[in-house]
Order: sequence, then structure tokens, then C-alpha cells
Amino acid sequence: MIKEKLSLLPNKPGCYLMKNNQGEIIYVGKAKNLRNRVRSYFSGSHDAKTTRLVMDIVDFEYIVTSSDLEALILESNLIKKHHPHYNIMLKDDKSYPYIQLTKEVHPRLLVTRKLIKDGSKYFGPYPNAGAAQQTKKLLDRLFPLRKCTTLPKRVCLYYHLGQCLAPCEYEVSAKQYEELTQKITRFLGGNHPELKKELSQQMHEAAESLEFEKAKELRDLITDIDTLMEKQHVSLSDQVDRDVFGYYVEKGYMCVQVFFVRQGKLLERNVTISPHFQEPEEDFLSFVGQFYYDTPTLPKEIVLPQGIDESLVTGLIPEGKIIIPQRGTKRKLVEMATENARVALTERLRLMERDESKTTLSLTQLADAIGMDIPKRIEAFDNSNIQGADPVSAMVVFVDGKPAKKEYRKYKVRTVAGPDDYETMREVVRRRYTRVLKDDLPLPDLILIDGGKGQLTAALDVLENELGLAIPVGGMAKNEKHQTSTLLMGEPPTEIPLKRGTDGFYLLQRIQDEVHRFALSFHRQTRSKSFLQSALDDIPGVGEKRKQQLYRHFGSMDKIQAASVEELQKAGIPEKLAESIQAHLNGN
Repeated sequence: MIKEKLSLLPNKPGCYLMKNNQGEIIYVGKAKNLRNRVRSYFSGSHDAKTTRLVMDIVDFEYIVTSSDLEALILESNLIKKHHPHYNIMLKDDKSYPYIQLTKEVHPRLLVTRKLIKDGSKYFGPYPNAGAAQQTKKLLDRLFPLRKCTTLPKRVCLYYHLGQCLAPCEYEVSAKQYEELTQKITRFLGGNHPELKKELSQQMHEAAESLEFEKAKELRDLITDIDTLMEKQHVSLSDQVDRDVFGYYVEKGYMCVQVFFVRQGKLLERNVTISPHFQEPEEDFLSFVGQFYYDTPTLPKEIVLPQGIDESLVTGLIPEGKIIIPQRGTKRKLVEMATENARVALTERLRLMERDESKTTLSLTQLADAIGMDIPKRIEAFDNSNIQGADPVSAMVVFVDGKPAKKEYRKYKVRTVAGPDDYETMREVVRRRYTRVLKDDLPLPDLILIDGGKGQLTAALDVLENELGLAIPVGGMAKNEKHQTSTLLMGEPPTEIPLKRGTDGFYLLQRIQDEVHRFALSFHRQTRSKSFLQSALDDIPGVGEKRKQQLYRHFGSMDKIQAASVEELQKAGIPEKLAESIQAHLNGN
């Protein structure tokens, strides 16, 4: 079918959507010539990452566009809509934090990743949340806007610290707020010297009045402003806000560095490293388009490296002023961003090679000990209960020796009564692989069971005798210290000679620790829900919010049961409902 569809591809620009055997879109790309680009995936040799993509493709679609620019815009929208697995770079839908100055009667300063058209002012983006939070904390100390979400009935600590005007108790005029918001806007716009000068004057006046404690606080504020701005490495005299891009490509990976220049000063940078499957220039353009997707505020200049089709970028970002410098300071900034991208990618590739080598070694040692080919996909199971109460089970998946957390699964045990670990394992293995066969999901190369001979025998019986599956199954037995000790295989179960201290043994240990952690956390969630439900569910007027309210206040069911009507009222429960709760819990 793919060969027939390849022969029908047009020699026109457009987008193509690759699909897996579940019909899911796993990759979206654009092309100046759809016929040449799509056919290239199914001919010739590729590196490992592209080979893996092609192995997962069972079908594709394409959309013809009238121009390369239209294809680029369509690709951006399709990636945002479908979030394909292999579009790692463009799917890396980081919403950068902004500082929000709310448009309220009593305005607040917030750090947010959601941009809402509600009249608020947004400053940023900040490449990391830490920088945004650090700036907001400084602003909270400098400008006394309210901090609370809802106004309290009396003044709080912030008022006494001089960090709030206390609109909850005192009237604050619109003029006062206007002055504060203007100062905040100037500060976030880069006008720090003006504020420092004002604070310095206040500090000297406080010192002359012998108010040394106040003078010290002002001095500390000035120091914090200097510290916050100390990270600036480059300064331009034109005071212009601009984003400067540079990128570097090696071994099928791309690193993009973005320098955030505000008021002529280089404040922060963003680094993105990920695989790329198209031509580097095309993937870079797609990255730029995604970077500014739905961004309400653009810098005055967007500075890009040479070799980029300026008309395509302008089509993606019509409001931005695109600059591709040929010489001068801006060209040096691009070169610096590109060099930083090269250094970052080289370092990451070295770490990846080291990690890949170690992971391959651990899988090889595990496979050699068992006597099988290297397992690409490993699925592991563990049960969790307390004396049979709230029994659950969990499954984790490791692909190429690394956890694939999106494929983890949780199971509430349905058919087993009491603490029967063997029957629980039977039920869960049966449910998992019945679904795998029904939905034609990928089968694992190796199944690992957290447990000894009994759990292993139960799993083997279901797989071989009920489902007719021949998959290697291992039991991960533990010692008296509840640590991984032995790998059991076969029927009857026999110990596999996997030496402690080897990479293969450490991989086994990581898998067992991970599945145990996942099962235990799921059991705790289940137990806490049933714990609240058991005694409070039948009380009229007590819903989920009331239960959570009681549990947060008292901490345990025993304390709720022992509480008096007055104590229940202190927890925010109305008097009549408090009487009803106490009567119900104490059998009155």
C-alpha cells in the first residue's frame, strides 16, 4: 500500500503525516517537493533515530499547499494539534513563564504560563521559572501590591512588613495603584538605574535620620537588584528588545540557542536539543514558528543566522522585525549563540554516548545471562495490598533499558478476595495480555514479575496455557532486607547466574525498584480514598469537599471520630452538620 501511495505523490509543496499501526500520527513534516521528501524515508540508509521512525510507519497522508510558506504554517498548526511522538523538538511545547500584572481593582503580581486576554500586562518570557520567581520576589519587596487571592478580613503580615497597602482594611486610591504599576512597568522594561537611584537616596535619608535598620533593608534591596542584573553578559547601546537565534547540527541532532536581549542587555538564554528528521534549515524554521506560537508580545527584533529564508520567517511572524545581520555586533551575537549551541550539543552527545554504552552493556549482560537476544521492550509487574485490603497491581515498561512512563499501567484487582498474591498476579497478567492481543499492541521481549517462584509460576501458566504466548518471564526475588537478590526463570523456576555489582544486575534492580515504587504509590492513593469513603460516605451533606476539608484539618479518621461538635465547627463544618457527623460516627 505504501509503495502504491508513494508512486502517486505529487511534485508539489505540502505537509505529510506519518501514522503507526494504531492509526496515530507519529510525525509531521513539510516539504518543498512531497514526492522527493516522502520517498526518501523509504529508500537508502538512515541513522538509528530515522530508522526507528520508519519502522513505526505503516501509513501516511499528505496535504498539498500552494507554497513553501503555507506548508511551514500548516506544519506548525498540525504539530500543535496532534503532538506527534517523533516531533520532539516542535512538540516540546514549553510555555515560558511570564510575570503578570493583573487588571483588577486591587492589582497583583503573578508568575504564570497562561496568557489570557483580560487586560493584564505580561512581561517576559523568562527562559526558566526560577528567573521569573526571583524577579517577582524582588518586586514584591519593592512594590506593596496585594499578595492574597481573596481579600482577608484583617491586615496580614505583608502589611506589617511594608509589602502590602492592605486594601482589605484601608482605602487605596486608583492614583496610588497607577503610580505603582507604572514603576513596575518601567522596572520590568529595564529601567533599573532610576529605581536604584531612588532607593539610594532613601537609604541615605534613613541613615541621616539614624534609622539604620531601614537603611540596611534599602541597601539589601539595592544589592538584590545588582545581583539580579549581574547575569547580563552583553550590552548594546540601542536599548532594543531582541531575541537572537543560533543553531548547530551534528549526528542527526539539533541544538538551538536563543539569547533574550532586553533593553540592550543579554539577560537569559534558552537551550533546546532534540533529533531532527528534515533538512536543518527547515527544522530550524519550524522551531522558530513554534517558539512564537500564540505569543502575545514579540521583541522589536528577531535576529537569525545567515542561510535562512527571510520571507518564510516573515510569513510565520508577520508582527516581528526579522533581521539577518551580515556584520557588526548583531552578527557577533548570532555567532556567540551558534558557538554556545555547538558546545552544548557536543557535550550532550558525549553524555548520550556514555549513557547509551552503559545501557547497552546492561541489556547485553542481562540477555546473556538469560540466553536470549537483547530485550528492546521489558514489562514488569508488582502487586500491593495490606492484609488483602485495597489490592492493586501495577506495570512499568522499559524500552531500550529506559523507563517509558507514558506506557505505565495501574490495575485495581477485581476477582481476588483476600491477600492472594498468586491469584492477583494471574488476574493482572491475564488482563494485560488479553488487551495486548485484542488491540494488537506490541508484545514485550521480556516480562519480569516482582516475586519468587509462586508469582512466576502463576504468570507462566496464564501466558502459556491460557493465552498461548511464548514470552520469556523472569521472577525478581528479594532477600530478607527486601532487596533484589535473584532472577528466576523457567518451569520449574531456576536461578539465573547474574552477578551482583554488574550493570545487568543494576538494571534488574532499577526495574524492580521502579515497579515497586509505582505499585506502592498507587496503593496509597487507593487506600486513602477508601479510608475516607468508608466512614463518611453515608453521612447526608458530606461530599468530597467536606471529606477533604475534615481530613486536612484533623489528619486522620480516628481524630475526626473523636472530635466534638465544637471541634468540628472549628474545622469549618456548620453546627447541624457537625452534630450529624458526630452522631453517625459514634453510632448515636
